[in-house]
Amino acid sequence: MLRRFLNPLLSVAFVVGPVVVLLQHPIPAQAQQRSERLILKDGGFQSVVKYEMQGDRVHYLSSERYEWEDIPGSLVDWDATNKYNAALSSGKLATKLVETPEEKEEREKEEANSPEIAAGLKLPGSGGVFLFDQFQGKPELAEIVQNGSELNKNSKKKSVLRSAINPLASNKQAFEIKGEHAQIQSHVARPTIYIDIDEVQRNDTAPGERFRLIRAEVKKDGRVVGGVKVSIGGKVTQQNIFIPADVTKIGTGEWVKLVPQQDLAAGEYAVVEMLDPQEMNLYVWDFGVNPNAPLNPNTWQPVSKATTSN
Repeated sequence: MLRRFLNPLLSVAFVVGPVVVLLQHPIPAQAQQRSERLILKDGGFQSVVKYEMQGDRVHYLSSERYEWEDIPGSLVDWDATNKYNAALSSGKLATKLVETPEEKEEREKEEANSPEIAAGLKLPGSGGVFLFDQFQGKPELAEIVQNGSELNKNSKKKSVLRSAINPLASNKQAFEIKGEHAQIQSHVARPTIYIDIDEVQRNDTAPGERFRLIRAEVKKDGRVVGGVKVSIGGKVTQQNIFIPADVTKIGTGEWVKLVPQQDLAAGEYAVVEMLDPQEMNLYVWDFGVNPNAPLNPNTWQPVSKATTSN
């Protein structure tokens, strides 16, 4: 199944040795036969499998690239769009090309991986990491983009790609991300995080062992999200303090749901991925908890059936 949210995995092993760099590359998109159209005011159009309104944006599945994409709704000529698609469905336009077995299988996988988590609000079949929030009493989804942490040793920052845990140089090293606050803030004390980040499922690792929740310590111009401690004898131990959370698989697709076991105090947090019991991905999904925060950017709102086309 296609994934658009894969980022390089930068990781450091909690053993003496070089930093491990893991790279994952997105699978090329498969072309898809065009179906309906979004007619644009400039005379162009986008060929789509289906589309829906998300706030002031049109969220559509491209029938050419078979990826979920977004454009401002103000760019669409809705009269022309509705007229064209009505003529298409009535048979007055050329008949749609027959869907191949491979295309049908891919489409069905995408649909199976797009569960509805609230009335009119579905997770995207293409995956990602999303915070399910309530703003002014209304449900919304806010996408959390990975934030790359850096290795901070004795306040002298080094590139993770060139750093190694050296027990002779320091007895404590920290992993820090820039900025005192995350871009995405939860307005509820116990947010739900939905996660689907890669193409290949790691069936040998339970979701609760792979994804952990941690509170970030706010420092000047940054947040510490984890650390290691190296003893004089060279033993490396993990210093993360994980917050208890329930992590479970949902539906028949690849999404997992992370829910804190108790309300979170106002502050900064991050979802971290454990590559193995002693190795953590240095790209984290950071968010905060602040009931007084403004509306998150680019949120997905519930969609009524009247504004959804299949």
